[in-house]
Amino acid sequence: MRQKKQQRMKELRRKGIYIIPNLFTTGNLFCGVFAIISVLHEQYLIAAAAILVASIFDVLDGKLARLTNTTSRFGVEYDSLSDLVSFGIAPGLLAYAWALQPYGRLGWMGLFLYIVCGALRLARFNVQVASIERTDFIGLPTPAAAILVSTLVMFDGHIFAFGETVRPALTLGLTYLLAFLMVSNIRYRSFKGLDLRDRKPFNVLVGIILAFMVLITIPWIMFFTLSALYVLLGILEKPCVALYRKLDEQPGGRTPEPGDDIEDIEDKDIFLKG
Repeated sequence: MRQKKQQRMKELRRKGIYIIPNLFTTGNLFCGVFAIISVLHEQYLIAAAAILVASIFDVLDGKLARLTNTTSRFGVEYDSLSDLVSFGIAPGLLAYAWALQPYGRLGWMGLFLYIVCGALRLARFNVQVASIERTDFIGLPTPAAAILVSTLVMFDGHIFAFGETVRPALTLGLTYLLAFLMVSNIRYRSFKGLDLRDRKPFNVLVGIILAFMVLITIPWIMFFTLSALYVLLGILEKPCVALYRKLDEQPGGRTPEPGDDIEDIEDKDIFLKG
């Protein structure tokens, strides 16, 4: 009797879907559709804000699925389709309606290229999700590209107006660059291994508090700056690391000593006792 019940539960799990993570994925999709409607009504700041909210839902659905052990193939596919709307079509239309229309064919080709590269990026992620992309992303993630587009719109609307001449040129170059980065082989950190429950140096806590204070004080500048830095991180990290290693390997380079990377006093005591 018990075995039959367990077998029935297994069949139900195979046929059914998990509610909680898919509800957050639906929230992601709703924000993407709302952003598209806002673009059609020329409410660009609202559309940009909706894309940012969609990115929050996108983070939460994955976190909840892993925490509650409710990951499924259906959830992965549904999440990718929602991401294509929220982080492919919505930011592409936003960039086109906000700045790219004066370029005519070059502008809508930029829109198409952005969307198709986002779709290719998501398709590649689904293929590689079980193998390669465990710690790092291969290519710029579509949410990161969409966040940069939306924060650029917010930065222009709240902080600094680029003007009718600079805005189209800047957005066109950024659109083509983001499209290339999404389908490139450049690795971007996913920060999935970051565990705040572990012991960290005291300076890390101070840095997080200061960053949080700055984020609250000047949110639009910080959102744009952080998203831009993340995009640049993938481009510059590998050359900078290679240059650092080359300089470190030169004669006369500094030889690391035991305990150099240990910041906490108690950790130093443990190191010395060991």
